[in-house]
Amino acid sequence: MATYAFGDIQGCYDEMRRLLDRLTFDPSKDKLWFAGDLVNRGPESLKVLRFVKSLGDRAVVVLGNHDLHLLALGAGYNRGRDKSNLEDILTAPDRDELLDWLRHRPLMHHAPNKRFSMVHAGLAPQWELETALACAREVETALRDPGYADFLGSMYGDGPERWSDDLRGIERLRFSINCFTRLRYCWPDGRLALREKGPPDTQSTSALPWFRVADRASRGERIIFGHWSTLGYCAEDNVWALDSGCLWGGHLTAIRVRKKKPMTPVQLECTGYADPNEH
Repeated sequence: MATYAFGDIQGCYDEMRRLLDRLTFDPSKDKLWFAGDLVNRGPESLKVLRFVKSLGDRAVVVLGNHDLHLLALGAGYNRGRDKSNLEDILTAPDRDELLDWLRHRPLMHHAPNKRFSMVHAGLAPQWELETALACAREVETALRDPGYADFLGSMYGDGPERWSDDLRGIERLRFSINCFTRLRYCWPDGRLALREKGPPDTQSTSALPWFRVADRASRGERIIFGHWSTLGYCAEDNVWALDSGCLWGGHLTAIRVRKKKPMTPVQLECTGYADPNEH
């Protein structure tokens, strides 16, 4: 039995299936991990959702920012000029079933038997594993509550930018969501730098990739994440970044998740469906 972790799919269904064929994926015994952003901007988000859902417990999915955006649209929230192409899901006959399934996915997956965790974007530098998992559970509880629609409407925003055990209510939940689904950079003092983008070492500021912040509390944990297409595949200091920009004409990347053996990425070249300069 093999476990494969995939970077962001974002509706690139054909590429996902081609990479699965290259991996000789066997749904009767193998398992797939998806690092979030199953949907949006690619051409076949509906097919991706239906396929991954059909895998049942053979698939583990953590929520990404585009997945949360889909849930917010489904709950009636549209934040101004919306550039998503999710109408095929929102008008599908199985829409409610798909959205309910997605709403019950976790923000963080931890597999002690593999000695790995997976999130979509990153972790606050102050978070040890136990704190990160507890914060993920808090958000998951809010998403699964009957009043989840109100929560989705209030989750947007950049603040607060610094972690504190004293954070409460929507500010605590929003901070956690921003870490799990949006984070790329932090300031050296550990504050979130959510407006910083682009590949590392191109910044005109002192912002650092979240996984390079000094004294990061999760440094001893092995973490898989996606979200950062301009970073590309990266394996350093106990982190593995798997979003290599399939949507933008880069690669779709997967690794076989192993407890001890070295992990070599398997990559598929992608034609690309969107221009990053237009987003």
